[in-house]
Amino acid sequence: MAAMASSTARHAPTVGFDLDMTLIDSRPGIHAVYLALSAETGVPIDADLAITRLGPPLEEELAHWFPEDRIEEMGDRYREIYPTFAIAPTPAMPGAREAIAAVQALGGRAIVVTAKHQPNAELHLNHLGIEPDEVVGWLWAEAKAVALREHGATVYVGDHIGDVRGARTAGALSVAVPTGPCDEEELRTAGADVILPDLTAFPAWLESYAESYATVEAADLA
Repeated sequence: MAAMASSTARHAPTVGFDLDMTLIDSRPGIHAVYLALSAETGVPIDADLAITRLGPPLEEELAHWFPEDRIEEMGDRYREIYPTFAIAPTPAMPGAREAIAAVQALGGRAIVVTAKHQPNAELHLNHLGIEPDEVVGWLWAEAKAVALREHGATVYVGDHIGDVRGARTAGALSVAVPTGPCDEEELRTAGADVILPDLTAFPAWLESYAESYATVEAADLA
């Protein structure tokens, strides 16, 4: 039995996950931060609209509301007040904990690779009791490939076409969930290899993938 467990762990894949709208529904928290930033600065921000565009770096959204010479300052302030307003109201997405646990149960590693400020990403995960093996922040789209390659991820799970691009740049399998701003057609057109309705379907898919992954690795070693 011990030998079998060791063999399974040896062939277990490393899986990367996006954070916003993949593992967590960050819309309520981010909405609250934008309202607070608007109240503090006196600058009107349509928070309802802003949360429909989650995924890209914060500065891209701030550019819709602030002049260029204030974006860096407002980004710093947003991240500073974020823990006060965004952590408590943000729930886990359905199946998020189970998806991370499914990877680890196979002896694999689950890593979170996100464009979000890493300390705030870690606050979310700690608050929700989601326990990946590693968290890497400040990476968006193709730049996510840096962390995916570094950690040897063969799968990357995300909700945005930027996540698909990151997976493909890293040479990882792109698993997409249309739980964020991008629908199934957009994700498929961007090149997603697998589309699941949400993370509740991930453990069953992973079990099938892990079997084929182990078979391929065994063939390569033969």
